Amino acid sequence: MVPRLAPRCPVWPFRWQVACTSGAFVQHSTWVGASRTPMWGRLHGVQGTAPLVRRGSSSTSSQAPEVALTCERYPVQRLPFSSVSEEDLAAFERIIPRRVITDPEELEASNVDWLRTMRGCSKVLLKPRTSEEVSHILRYCHERNLAVNTQGGNTGLVGGSIPVFDEIILSTALMNQVVSFHDVSGILVCQAGCILEELSQYVEERDFIMPLDLGAKGSCHIGGNLATNAGGLRFLRYGSLHGTVLGLEAVCPAVPPGVGPALSPGVLADGTILNCLTSLRKDNTGYDLKQLFIGSEGTLGVITTVSILCPPKPRAVSVAFLGCPGFAEVLQTFSTCKGMLGEILSAFEFMDAECMQLVRRHLLLSCPVQESPFYVLVETSGSRLDHDAEKLSSFLEHVLGRGLVTDGTLATDQRKIKTLWALRERITEALSRDGYVYKYDVSLPVDRLYHLVTELRARLGPRAQHVVGYGHLGDGNLHLNVTAQAFSASLLAELEPYVYEWTAGQRGSVSAEHGVGFKKRSVLGYSKPPEALRLMQQLKALLDPKGLLNPYKTLPARA
Repeated sequence: MVPRLAPRCPVWPFRWQVACTSGAFVQHSTWVGASRTPMWGRLHGVQGTAPLVRRGSSSTSSQAPEVALTCERYPVQRLPFSSVSEEDLAAFERIIPRRVITDPEELEASNVDWLRTMRGCSKVLLKPRTSEEVSHILRYCHERNLAVNTQGGNTGLVGGSIPVFDEIILSTALMNQVVSFHDVSGILVCQAGCILEELSQYVEERDFIMPLDLGAKGSCHIGGNLATNAGGLRFLRYGSLHGTVLGLEAVCPAVPPGVGPALSPGVLADGTILNCLTSLRKDNTGYDLKQLFIGSEGTLGVITTVSILCPPKPRAVSVAFLGCPGFAEVLQTFSTCKGMLGEILSAFEFMDAECMQLVRRHLLLSCPVQESPFYVLVETSGSRLDHDAEKLSSFLEHVLGRGLVTDGTLATDQRKIKTLWALRERITEALSRDGYVYKYDVSLPVDRLYHLVTELRARLGPRAQHVVGYGHLGDGNLHLNVTAQAFSASLLAELEPYVYEWTAGQRGSVSAEHGVGFKKRSVLGYSKPPEALRLMQQLKALLDPKGLLNPYKTLPARA
């Protein structure tokens, strides 16, 4: 979607205006730098200390420049929804007392995306605690024709979590309770506003782990993870949320009579709570409705509760960080890794030399191996350390002996493992400090995964500061990023639709795991046929006939 100057957002009938300025929305914490690990052949230890910055939290900086309004930067027109009135605020106050936020300063972080490239102008933030409160809110909004933007941790990268105009922000932040956990089956039931990292800590104390792990885990909500079908760092081992989510509860704005559960005579079928919150691993009774909401990005309903299967916690975890002389060697290392490590392989990530340069320059992290054109991170997870160590040692001897890997470091201590993972997980943060970032998240055949990066570097030349590629090689997922000093329409024109056409030419996907949101809704046709898009629009019309939920997102605009 190409930005352009468009009419300003409407003037509010309130006595104040939302001024969404400021704010590098980051939260700082630190970990201690790791000492060197024991020598293993040419493998050596990890060193370096730097603050850990988590995505999506909300400390602000008065030095940050103001973010342009989305409705000014992009060619989008406000749909004919109602505007929030004083009467509406009073009604919301009756539904959720003392949890209706109208203070412009409190609304700042919720109106701006984490990348600071989009800004809405919502003037009200609602914080329900239960599915019933969400139901009452959506019922009221359906009657008043008020648009709603559901928001979790606001860590998304495609503009799906913030309002485009003045949509009401419905935050799941207070829906943060664990409902139950079964210590035999490993089935967790929790509300949608639970933070992923806190859930991870909760289940790890019970000898289980969450089936997904993200760089934004310190801020992102599990409901948002489902809504975007987040992939992350454990996808290779545990698969997608379509497989690990057993059930969910969602609130729909308007289910037509006869489609949803029976209601009392005279009651409109809006704000319907759809309870598909099963904890069964097998349930072959008709359509699997929960799958509609996983990846729907809040456009079909508000996910309020989740049932998810957690794997047992591995008793032995090791991480190897390796340098490779070329991408062909990266591919051969991956093939060797799958064959020799087998069932204990849990992650295989890659990054190029420019990524390493950026995390060193902007985050002051140290490279634990000698400089290389490419780096890979291999994680193993198993039940016996001696068994895993024997397999990993054989693998490392093999790849070093054949020149697939030129240098490496190995960590088994949790502190050192985190230090190695930081080199991969914090690339997004380093890029955000390098200037304006054009981000692409594509799926491609593994053997051609890096070709697009090489071709773009040649195409853009000095017009781009950096063109970098990294991602989940085991999943065929490339994170392609281009940085420049500032936004440039001419640079964007060189990137789009070229990136999408190139991806479509490889029968790839224009969105591997980040979702569609606002930024990619106009390019779905590169990955989905017209028949699929029509069916999606029909489903949207069925469950949300007024188009109130997360408008301007996910689906292409109708002509």
